[in-house]
Amino acid sequence: MPELRKLPPGQHAMVWQSEPGYIGLDTYGVLRQRVVSHHFRFGEGHQAQLFRSPHRYIWPAELDLMAQVAGFELESRHADWAGAEFTAESRSHVSVYRLSTAS
Repeated sequence: MPELRKLPPGQHAMVWQSEPGYIGLDTYGVLRQRVVSHHFRFGEGHQAQLFRSPHRYIWPAELDLMAQVAGFELESRHADWAGAEFTAESRSHVSVYRLSTAS
């Protein structure tokens, strides 16, 4: 789940992890629901490596609609694989769908 509420208006990037030798940041394209995760790893001296991972994020309600159109219905939704409650503050979700019995 993207943390868009933490992005001030006009800002398009957010650092999500910073530690010695590593910086992780996400850049957002809000209109197209895209995010690119940038992973910077720094070695000795002037060495650095960059890995980018592009994604398109969707909201749970959007996923529910796609499932419904395909003939599925939501069975359960949790915040993580351990089954924590999904809330408005959840940073991820695990959604389980089943084939709808309604015809």
